Amino acid sequence: MERVTEERVFEALRQVEDPELHRDIVSLGMVKNLAVTDGQVSFTVELTTPACPLRETIDADCKKALSQIAGINAVQINFGAQVRGSKAGGGQTDLLPTVKNVVLVAAGKGGVGKSTVAANLAVALKMHGAAAGLLDADIYGPSVPIIMGVRGEPRQIDVNGVRKIEPTLAHGLPVMSIGFFLDADQAVIWRGPMLGKALHQLMADVHWGDLDYLVVDMPPGTGDAQLTLAQNVPLKGAVIISTPQDLSLIDARRGLAMFKKVNVPVLGIVENMSYFQCPECGTRSDIFGHGGARHEAERLGVPFLGEIPLHMSIRTTSDDGNPVVASDPDGPHAAIYRAIGTRVRDQLQGAIAAA
Repeated sequence: MERVTEERVFEALRQVEDPELHRDIVSLGMVKNLAVTDGQVSFTVELTTPACPLRETIDADCKKALSQIAGINAVQINFGAQVRGSKAGGGQTDLLPTVKNVVLVAAGKGGVGKSTVAANLAVALKMHGAAAGLLDADIYGPSVPIIMGVRGEPRQIDVNGVRKIEPTLAHGLPVMSIGFFLDADQAVIWRGPMLGKALHQLMADVHWGDLDYLVVDMPPGTGDAQLTLAQNVPLKGAVIISTPQDLSLIDARRGLAMFKKVNVPVLGIVENMSYFQCPECGTRSDIFGHGGARHEAERLGVPFLGEIPLHMSIRTTSDDGNPVVASDPDGPHAAIYRAIGTRVRDQLQGAIAAA
């Protein structure tokens, strides 16, 4: 009988495709610690997320592929997880060296629910098993403290002899916002350089710890904050939020064009306030129109990540500091955000695998 070798095992496993990334698990570097001894094969499959829903599919596909090799009498497959991250480059100074992936949540105009999406997306990524954090970069209108239900100025701690700001924990996430340092009615009246300095401090002076994802709630528009981050941080991608309304889509288009100019990949577009369904009679109303963001995503050649309805529970949970993904994780609206989180995660890991 022909001897079973590591080379033959690797060749067989090249037939197994990651169902989400659509590449074989060997070329993706997911097969680790392969050992072949007297017909017994053992190895670890390193998934791209701890809560991968396709673990059983990959397990079955691996065993099926190895069953074609004569001489194998036992197969042991272990599973691990390692969220992959981007590296600094292009002359950028990495202000977030312990963060693997920085994801911007942006909108061309205000009032489209960007901060609510950012908060729920961060919680959704955590529920997928990743280490996630939330940075409120909307210096002029910080709303993350309200949405996440946290107040008060964070304390300073000593980290290897350096004074750092400790993020506030909310719903299991480290959270940072300029709003923690302002009175409730205090207005921020700063020119661009001051804004850039504040953003720099919220990144470099904060002890974020080891994070798989840092979700950044951006100010609306295409101004100094976007340029500051693009020039100083290796950004993995941006999620654009828009309503179906034509006015919102025009601004979303400008935001997308801006990110392309500064070489930040657009991970996709989310249509927020997509429709309203009457809780009493069930009648659906497309208050701002419907499907505009999906059509725009198709026209521009970027992924459409999902549509979120205009619903009272999403508004009330945000106002109460208890985002719907955290307060009602098994509910229908949390499911929408979790699905968007899955698509964002897949876009990120697919881009890293292709790099």
